[in-house]
Amino acid sequence: QVQLVESGGGLVQAGGSLRLSCAASGSIFSTSVMGWYRQVPGKERELVARITSGGGTNYVDSVKGRFIISRDNFKNTVALQMNSLKTEDTGVYYCSLQQFGRPYWGQGTQVTVSS
Repeated sequence: QVQLVESGGGLVQAGGSLRLSCAASGSIFSTSVMGWYRQVPGKERELVARITSGGGTNYVDSVKGRFIISRDNFKNTVALQMNSLKTEDTGVYYCSLQQFGRPYWGQGTQVTVSS
């Protein structure tokens, strides 16, 4: 089993920054992909950014140039540095880990960006 524990999040004004962190425990393999998704009421959960153990990254277009995802393979942690936040970045952010075709999720952390 894999468990994910998130920290960070909160309330910030537009233009500000926040950092989300996630620690994974359990059987983590080098083939795993870690990432962050977000969800707002009435919409599906969407990928924000993901990173492989080799450091390959993908970002949704709306956050490119503003968010940076990073990963520590020794500590099994993933972080999301969010800069120049916009009100549309508001949502619940979920840490995810996917390996062998199975997704694991954190409990979610609220990010609210005020205008």
